[in-house]
Amino acid sequence: QVQLVESGGGLVQAGGSLRLSCAASGRTFSAYTMGWFRQAPGKEREFVAGVSSSGGQKYYADSVKGRFTISRDNAENTVYLQMNSLTAGDTAVYYCAATRGPYYARSTSEYHYWGQGTQVNVSI
Repeated sequence: QVQLVESGGGLVQAGGSLRLSCAASGRTFSAYTMGWFRQAPGKEREFVAGVSSSGGQKYYADSVKGRFTISRDNAENTVYLQMNSLTAGDTAVYYCAATRGPYYARSTSEYHYWGQGTQVNVSI
């Protein structure tokens, strides 16, 4: 089993940057594909980015491609989401998640473990 704890959310002005972190427990972190999702008020949870177990393959939603970067440090059991050029449309609760599935898994049903989420607010 994997337990996930996100951090790094907060309030930022449009055009600014934030770096989210997700710390995982367990000795098998490196066996999991990791993903970031987000959920805005009144909307469904949506895929943002995914990274393979080794960190070598990454997959992004079109809405964040070129602005967000996912990475992981298996020695530290941590996955990151660097978010640049933020817009009001990026305001949401951001969740990290783990799956034994492929790095391109983008459905919430494909992910087995979830963190509690961290709030990101982007002001205009």
